[in-house]
Amino acid sequence: MPTVRLTVNGQQVEREVEARRLLVEFLRVDLGLTGTHVGCDTSQCGACTVLLDGQAVKSCAVLAVQANGGSVTTIEGMASADGRLHPLQQAFVDCHGLQCGFCTPGMVMASAALLASNPAPDEAAIEKSLEGNLCRCTGYANIVEAVRRAATSAAAG
Repeated sequence: MPTVRLTVNGQQVEREVEARRLLVEFLRVDLGLTGTHVGCDTSQCGACTVLLDGQAVKSCAVLAVQANGGSVTTIEGMASADGRLHPLQQAFVDCHGLQCGFCTPGMVMASAALLASNPAPDEAAIEKSLEGNLCRCTGYANIVEAVRRAATSAAAG
């Protein structure tokens, strides 16, 4: 079995995995990071979105061995060590950008990738960045507002 070495949420991890092990399974089962959700297993819903080397990826469509040597950030890695929410997470709370919460980790991670590359996105850019993430509850307006608010907060310092 191949060995996978990753930095996950700032911590070095190393595990032997089957070559066919999906990154989402590695995160959830092997590392116990269950904030990354499995919604569809076909890379359609985006609930499993994580950052891999700073890029938003659907972890159900990436093999753990493909991520070898990389750096992964999951929703658990967004909050500070003392449990304080990341400003993007806080904006989702403040703007009511979640209802059932199932899609929220993927939405937050896709939004984090957007804001890292475009700190002042317009509404069209926000909507484009969320195209691969599905939500059945909110209608997206509050999610877009949350991303806009997080961008504005970051710009204000």
